[in-house]
Amino acid sequence: MNWIVLVLAGLCECGFTFCLGKANIATGGRQMLWYAVFVILYALSMVLLAKAVKTIPIGTAYPVWTGIGAVGTVLLGILVFKEPATFWRLLFTFTLIASIIGLKVVQ
Repeated sequence: MNWIVLVLAGLCECGFTFCLGKANIATGGRQMLWYAVFVILYALSMVLLAKAVKTIPIGTAYPVWTGIGAVGTVLLGILVFKEPATFWRLLFTFTLIASIIGLKVVQ
């Protein structure tokens, strides 16, 4: 169950980085809205991470949380913000995914 909570925490991390990206291109009230959602998702991510580490070792949970956030943010950058999808960028992203899976397997 706490692995699901950890994945949700990582997805919230993707969400708050997405909000940062959207806030950077928005103006006025819309920008403030993106920042408000950023704060909410950031807090939710931290609360979920704190819950997950009650049963998952912090040395496993934290890298998985940041890894999910990093991979999700790279994918959002490519798909939503039209960032380049170079060979090296994709290779290292898939290496990160393999590392996250590896941490789950050996935990």
